[in-house]
Amino acid sequence: MDRPTVDVVVPFRGSNEALERLRKRLAALSLRRGDSVIVVDNTPGRGDADAEIPTPAFARNRGAARGTAEWLVFFDADTQPPPDLLDRYFDPPPGERTGLIGGGVIDEPAPPDAPAVARYAHLRRGMSQQDTFDFGEWGYPKTANVACRRVAFEEVGGFREGIRAAEDADLTYRLRDAGWEVERREDAAVVHVSRKTVRGFLAQQALWGAGGAWLDRAYPGSVPLVDGPGLLNWAVRAGAGGLLTAARRRDRDAAILAIFRPLEALAWQFGRLLPNERPLPDSSVWKRLLR
Repeated sequence: MDRPTVDVVVPFRGSNEALERLRKRLAALSLRRGDSVIVVDNTPGRGDADAEIPTPAFARNRGAARGTAEWLVFFDADTQPPPDLLDRYFDPPPGERTGLIGGGVIDEPAPPDAPAVARYAHLRRGMSQQDTFDFGEWGYPKTANVACRRVAFEEVGGFREGIRAAEDADLTYRLRDAGWEVERREDAAVVHVSRKTVRGFLAQQALWGAGGAWLDRAYPGSVPLVDGPGLLNWAVRAGAGGLLTAARRRDRDAAILAIFRPLEALAWQFGRLLPNERPLPDSSVWKRLLR
């Protein structure tokens, strides 16, 4: 199968050991002449990006600028791509005005006796592309795994570097405004490693909440928001009712869903109070508190 050239760009932040494991996973990708794999180390105090702006968007833009291939493929450092991922993206070939392709994202498999956080991620399938495409006219693919035509990417100026989350939605909306189209390739899928601790899970949801609140300010109506009191009442009722049902059925999965679904919603709601801009603007109450 003939396909265009591809630059793979992966932002990274973490330990030297994690970086080495990432490079070993990426070495399994099947490349052709003209392809490249670029890891941008955005770890503060270390690496080629040196965290000038500590956001994945900043790292992705720096990585994209180093290549010249016709397409860019972005996926997260905590994913496992199959060796033939790049070929799968272009079977069938995208349309002439396709600027963005959403590849599949599969939550890490977790058996019934897995830790509760990992099992919940598996049951919830929160990393799937369908989770955000369900926003309808505001739907978008997550940058956990996407391909972008370089000419389209450069036309709109790449990712917005000054935000920590929701840069994937923002890029999608700007591409559509410029007349580019979005396709999906669920067969071009990566496996996303789940959070292993409750703290990590809640932090992830709060980060997404900050991004969602920013996105709704920038694109009014793009993210359905629920008010605090209504959400809290729902969380209490849903959690208590779900746990009672799970206890009667002796159903561990039902209990996990009853606990973590309300926690997810509440953490996302709390995240709406957090700043999404990086670096923090002088007007931010959070910057004043952290002085």
